[in-house]
Amino acid sequence: MIKRLFKKKDISDVLNEPEENKGELKRNLSAANLIALGIGAIVGTGIFVITGQAAAMYAGPALTISFLISALGCVMAGLCYAEFAAMIPTSGGVYSYSYTTMGEILAWFVGWILVLEYLFACSSVAVGWSGYMLSLLHGWGIPFPEQLAGATFDHLPDGRWVWTGRMINFPAVFIIGVVSAFLIGGIKQSAIVNNIIVVIKVSVILLFIAFGLSYVDTSNWTPYIPENTGGFGNFGWTGILRGAAVVFFAYLGFDALSTTAGEARNPQKDMPKGILISLLICAFLYVSVTTVLTGIVNYKELNVDAPIALAIDHAGEGLAWLSPFIKLGAIAGLSSVILVMMLGQSRIYYSISKDGLLPELFSKVHDKRGIPQNATLFASVATALIAGLFPLHVLSELVSIGTLTAFTIVCISILILRKTQPHLKRPFKTPFVPFVPLLGAVICIAQMIALPWDTWVRLIGWTVLGFIIYFAYGLKHSKLNDK
Repeated sequence: MIKRLFKKKDISDVLNEPEENKGELKRNLSAANLIALGIGAIVGTGIFVITGQAAAMYAGPALTISFLISALGCVMAGLCYAEFAAMIPTSGGVYSYSYTTMGEILAWFVGWILVLEYLFACSSVAVGWSGYMLSLLHGWGIPFPEQLAGATFDHLPDGRWVWTGRMINFPAVFIIGVVSAFLIGGIKQSAIVNNIIVVIKVSVILLFIAFGLSYVDTSNWTPYIPENTGGFGNFGWTGILRGAAVVFFAYLGFDALSTTAGEARNPQKDMPKGILISLLICAFLYVSVTTVLTGIVNYKELNVDAPIALAIDHAGEGLAWLSPFIKLGAIAGLSSVILVMMLGQSRIYYSISKDGLLPELFSKVHDKRGIPQNATLFASVATALIAGLFPLHVLSELVSIGTLTAFTIVCISILILRKTQPHLKRPFKTPFVPFVPLLGAVICIAQMIALPWDTWVRLIGWTVLGFIIYFAYGLKHSKLNDK
């Protein structure tokens, strides 16, 4: 039994899979497409939603330091991702990497964590999209039914779950349906749509930075690091660390990018470019926006679903002309994040299903469109349900701990593979091994420790559910163990 649980895939077998199997995904993505997909996934909720809440609840103006800490951890992990993505250019991302280094049961654990990561990422971004859409409708004087404008349930600070009196967050469910329609149309169509949206949202963000600077009140940056209120994570340096753990979610995009390696034209060269270039661009944008945002509005007022919209309104008549552009840019930008997260989620189902650990229907590829249609439809329904029922703060913390777990495993896997298979062909090599992987793992683990205990409890519950599914279904149907 132990031997079966820890049986590993041979990397040469993984690389030859596309030649052995019919109905594979189509390789349509160029380097520019990959960079745009990375920016499309990364720039979204981190700027348009989570930034305000993390500043208000944890770090204050010092959230810029939180973003830099997270960026450092992401660069370390990103270098490790780049090595794996170039070496094993398949659609499974970290799941596939773990299968070759740590064995099946740990690969399943990683895959199940990735499902958590992408499922709740899509859901939380959709909730943020809903907040901006409702703000835009309100600005235009268009009423929207209160019963359909928010989560069905909420989680209070004292740990209780309560019913909010609302039926469902309809705008969040609606955007998931729209994005799913594009994804079902094929990867090439989805990439074109994403490219257009990325140009729009980056332009809008640069406008906010450029014009917002003149409305900054430097007194809002004092104190830059608010004094700790007595609890771990409640401002002060522990608040900066907890803020870093929460906004780590904002860098999720390059993680999702690794799941598209099976659809890249030249993954060995283009995947490292896509991951690292998109990450560096987005880190710059995050720090710049946070600086302007906390300068316009006092951090205590930023615990809202649409903080940049609030900042525009706070600036008054001088920036009023920018308000509709910011809201439209946020709506477009969040749409592209949902698109890439849904793309990543469906490819994880596809990859796990190909190995027999999930039902075969998830690995069926549409003959003409070259996409895993059943996996995409399932991802759409599951995401819509969660987005419609649950609040943003619960969803974002779950995404952060899932992301940090995946990043930690990638960093450790690089060390394992360098030791066990040093002669493998590596088109891209992580520099300064073992320093970079070790530092990446330490930063990620430190941020995980800083997350609230409730988040850990939910992660444990999700993990237990995953292992029940694995032992009840996956172990019996594993294709690797049938060999």
